[in-house]
Amino acid sequence: MAVAGCARPAEPVERPAGATVQRPGGATVERPAGTTAPRPGGATTRRARPDGPAPAARPLAGPASLPPVVHRVPTRDKVVFLTYDDTAERDARFLDLVRELRLPVTLFLTDRVTGPGYARFARLRSAGARLQNHTLDHTALRGLPYAGQRAEICGQQHKLRSRFGVRPRLLRPPYGAHDTAIRRAAADCGISAVVLWRASAGPAGRLTFTRGPRRLLPGDVIAVAPDEPATPDLRARTTRLLRTVREEGLRVARLEDYF
Repeated sequence: MAVAGCARPAEPVERPAGATVQRPGGATVERPAGTTAPRPGGATTRRARPDGPAPAARPLAGPASLPPVVHRVPTRDKVVFLTYDDTAERDARFLDLVRELRLPVTLFLTDRVTGPGYARFARLRSAGARLQNHTLDHTALRGLPYAGQRAEICGQQHKLRSRFGVRPRLLRPPYGAHDTAIRRAAADCGISAVVLWRASAGPAGRLTFTRGPRRLLPGDVIAVAPDEPATPDLRARTTRLLRTVREEGLRVARLEDYF
């Protein structure tokens, strides 16, 4: 699919070793083996060993502390999530749709692409859209030195904070490419989750799927492709998508509420 130039398919979810626990709202995280559930206030203890007292608690480190990679949110709620990469501000009628329906959408922004349109994104934000991180220059992160990965992610964190006063918690890496190094850089920049997609709505409005059943499922993250010449505008394609969502017995929810 093509979302802001993102043509390559998402890769399988990386699952660190350890038990899985459920967070409020449905997102899952991994707990390293040998730990108990966090105490009120956030402290974590280890099980006592037969040969002595439990060691002092230490901050989580390594893969278990990295942001999860999400294509679909585990939830029993009959909801899906609409996400857009850049360029959504170009269709003024899309802004009207978001405002009229109070549509909970998430926009992943790249500074190089959206810089001239930040004022229009401010209007989308005032209508209820949430703004998240799509890197500074839309550079493929895999293969970059760690410093370059961190500069791309943290740089856009700073841009969005300075322009809108928001600190994004979600990252969509360009082209959907991710690995452990990228997730580590994302964590260092304050990112809570790397968000890809299981379903995508292309310029012609047709849904395609990266994995699993070829139909919408509860918790699906849907990536809506940007406008292209000779295709229906973003409002028309979103309206068509909303009709499909209703026909599947689902509704649109705010992605951020589930993390």
